[in-house]
Amino acid sequence: MSQLDREEPNYFGAGPAQLPTNVLQKAALDLINYNDLGLGIGEISHRSKDATEVINNSKEHLRKLLAVPETHEVFFMQGGGTTGFSSLATNLMTAYVGATGTTAPGGYLVTGSWSEKAEQEAARLRLSTEIIFDSRKFDANGKYGSIPDESQWCENIKGKKYSYVYLCENETVHGVEWPTLPKCLEDRDDIEIVADLSSDILSRKVDISKYGVIMAGAQKNIGLAGLTLYIIKKSILENISNAEANDALLAQLNVPVTPIAFDYPIVVKNNSAYNTIPIFTLHIMDLVFQNLLKHGGVEQQEKENDEKAKILYTALDACPDFYNMPVDPKCRSKMNVVFTLKKEGLDDLFLKEAAALKLTGLKGHRSVGGFRASIYNAVSVQSVDKLAKFATKFAKEHSN
Repeated sequence: MSQLDREEPNYFGAGPAQLPTNVLQKAALDLINYNDLGLGIGEISHRSKDATEVINNSKEHLRKLLAVPETHEVFFMQGGGTTGFSSLATNLMTAYVGATGTTAPGGYLVTGSWSEKAEQEAARLRLSTEIIFDSRKFDANGKYGSIPDESQWCENIKGKKYSYVYLCENETVHGVEWPTLPKCLEDRDDIEIVADLSSDILSRKVDISKYGVIMAGAQKNIGLAGLTLYIIKKSILENISNAEANDALLAQLNVPVTPIAFDYPIVVKNNSAYNTIPIFTLHIMDLVFQNLLKHGGVEQQEKENDEKAKILYTALDACPDFYNMPVDPKCRSKMNVVFTLKKEGLDDLFLKEAAALKLTGLKGHRSVGGFRASIYNAVSVQSVDKLAKFATKFAKEHSN
């Protein structure tokens, strides 16, 4: 086995997450010598011809994978989802001013800790926000684990104006995933849907035309930490620029100026390289895109992800006296499977015996405990099947 080879991992960490081995092998070589330049990909200028090619290729490959329409622009920006919480709020509020000459609150659909943090960050910046619903208020135990039916909250938005409405499509901590976009938002032409797809981007087909902005941090499903991809309506970019041309109005309306490195029109105008883009990180992302295209694209990946989720949930549901499944089956995540043990004192043993089989990364988030199996794109069906069989065996051995 060469130094670039490895035993295929069975790693279920939520992020940074497992990446395809062939992607990492290619990236390792390119880190030493990229395109026979005698320099590694991380050493070249971010404005060089080779770096520009990486940026443009990444955009092109993503467009193919997601069928991004011409109405939308693709760009990349430093930081992760937390950076996006603030940049989305200031940019979208500015865009609303550019479109209407006034302000409206940002609306938030809170279904887990990440959408909760997104609203808190916008409020911390003293931007006007409104929590359209908090799913804990619809739960008998006051916890995250379900998404209320639209009939229970859609009246909250009738007749109201919003600069945007934000949702996190897949909550990694609590294992909750929106199966579809809310129809009552889709039916509102005057509402821009802003979505965090960090942990389920490229796991399933989505209709990009329905979104105002999509944000996706790389480190959960498509790359390394430190870079985030954005897909945005071109009309929103135009509205931001229009508002920024009237600084006096923004000041009068108390809309904060977006830091220049996170100003979407500026980033787009400079092809994601206004400041020094982490080109090695983007290169790995593009290698992931290329790998997906070679293996049937998002459609094929979605079939595999459906199979993986079915295997694991079926195994856990088959042991109802042993495993507690806290998420409503109607909104269970296909990326992050969360569960706990009903019998106390076995958590450490579960992790120990799993590790002995080289099943790792299963410890739940510190805020909720229990276990979490993140079955992102790079996790194989074979790995998930191995975990499912272990979970079944462990339950049988420790039920009495």
